[in-house]
Amino acid sequence: QVQLVESGGGSVQTGGSLRLSCAASGNTGSVTSMAWFRQAPGKEREGLAAIYTGAGTTTYVDTLYAASVQGRFAISQDSAKNTVYLQINNLQPEDAAMYYCALRRDERPSLAHGDYTYWGQGTQVTVSS
Repeated sequence: QVQLVESGGGSVQTGGSLRLSCAASGNTGSVTSMAWFRQAPGKEREGLAAIYTGAGTTTYVDTLYAASVQGRFAISQDSAKNTVYLQINNLQPEDAAMYYCALRRDERPSLAHGDYTYWGQGTQVTVSS
């Protein structure tokens, strides 16, 4: 079984920054990719960024971003801690949502939520003006 635990959400003023964390544990396997998604009330779950997190290298692109967040969001990992991060800069009111991380046993990072098997419970981000 795989467990994903997100943290780092909170209430931030417009223009502020946050770093979200997602710690993975359990039988994740050696060929994995992880991603961050968000979902605001009444909206569909949106893929933001994805990264290859497996052992060794991948023949595919190792990070992937949605066009809407490119340049403002940054995904990274600490393999020793089995943790993936999402740095969010210049937060805007439209960034307010529940943020989720997800894991798939595949070397190809993806922004499609249907491609992921394991999900965390989410961490809430609120942006105030």
